[in-house]
Amino acid sequence: MSVRNTMSKKSFLFLLVSATFAFSALIFGIYYIYNSSIAFAQDLTPEQEQKLRAELQSIEAEIAKQESILKQKQTEGASIARDVSILNAQIKTAQLKVRSHQLNIDNLGKDINVRNNTISALGTRIDKNKGSLAQIIQKTNEIDDYSYVEAMLGNKDISEFFIDLDSFASIKKSMQFNLNNIKEAKNENETVKKELSTKRDKELDLLASIAQEKKKIEVAEAEKKRLLNLNTNEQKGYQSIIASQKQRASEIRNQLFRLRDAGPIKFGDAVVLAQNAAAKTGVKAAFVLAIIQQESNLGANVGRCYLTAEDGSGVGASSGKVFPNLMKASRDVQPFLKITKDLGLDPYKTLVSCPLSVGFGGAMGPAQFIPSTWQIFANRIAAALGKQYSDPWNPQDAFMASSMYLADLGATSDNYTAQRNAACRYYSGRSCSGSNTFYGDQVMARVQAIQTNIDILNAN
Repeated sequence: MSVRNTMSKKSFLFLLVSATFAFSALIFGIYYIYNSSIAFAQDLTPEQEQKLRAELQSIEAEIAKQESILKQKQTEGASIARDVSILNAQIKTAQLKVRSHQLNIDNLGKDINVRNNTISALGTRIDKNKGSLAQIIQKTNEIDDYSYVEAMLGNKDISEFFIDLDSFASIKKSMQFNLNNIKEAKNENETVKKELSTKRDKELDLLASIAQEKKKIEVAEAEKKRLLNLNTNEQKGYQSIIASQKQRASEIRNQLFRLRDAGPIKFGDAVVLAQNAAAKTGVKAAFVLAIIQQESNLGANVGRCYLTAEDGSGVGASSGKVFPNLMKASRDVQPFLKITKDLGLDPYKTLVSCPLSVGFGGAMGPAQFIPSTWQIFANRIAAALGKQYSDPWNPQDAFMASSMYLADLGATSDNYTAQRNAACRYYSGRSCSGSNTFYGDQVMARVQAIQTNIDILNAN
């Protein structure tokens, strides 16, 4: 269809100019909103910012003061008064940290709200003008189809026709500029979304920290109440109370820590292994222990198997059930044969995990690495422990392997979301989402309980 069959050339050009100006106004509006959101992301006046900084500085100074009191009291001889003072300092420190976290969360909340509004405004304005852009493109194609022959056979003056074409070329150039701007705005919109996701993760980390500090307060308050309620005779026998606390620490230390496809070891020994691995990798000892414990518990449901042939088939160690898919033959059988040969083990009498309803089994030892993955870490593990070959069924090697792998997965950052996502990646190869979330949640619940026992050991 030619332009002259729908409207006059000047009317059409006027429409294009008007639409282009409107489009330019849209781009300006988008940039204004975006830049305004960044400028006012904190949503605070200079006076409010100064007040917030002052409060945080005061809290940090008070925390340092309470920690100093704590260190001083810990050097004094054992007494009820000393221990109550220590508990008071611990409670005060935890309360101050909770307040500090809450202030940061309030600040993050305002920033998150502004960024949500920015994303919504950018999306709405871009979508609203897609129709206008489509019309401009359509009319551009119609002008492009208007040939020189049509111009010469028409009633318009040739010079006027070329003037119109020059104007239209200028409009097309302006349109391209605006299209580049809208593309840039979309890219910036994605940046805002990523920043928003990071801030939400940080907010979740702070909430987890608050929960931990509140738990410390509850425990310390309960212990303080118990000490203050001791009668005179009990106070005289406080040394025996201290002895009972040491006895409790000894019980925890000697509790058996179950390991997958290996004999249990004492909890105190497990802590030492995890702490040694932590010194090499930077991954929190309680987190490594939680992963090992989680794998051990899952093992009770999965079962234990033996390889029976190089095609990857196997059999249940207790049930005798045949599994044609115990190991993936092309990936894991040869690495498994090499690992067992290096360690002087019989590959057909060495325990590995049975397969689930889908996929393969073949995971080895407490850390539950499949043979091909263990080979990737084998030399690193051996070097870190000063040995020739690394052994998946040896607790020391397994703890180091888990710690190294978790470090590679991002668990060196001591915050909730980083560790939770690393746990999910350890289990399924991806961050926590949907079907694998249970694993990360259960591991993080174990971390807190294990850390409590570690703290008791450290205190005695």
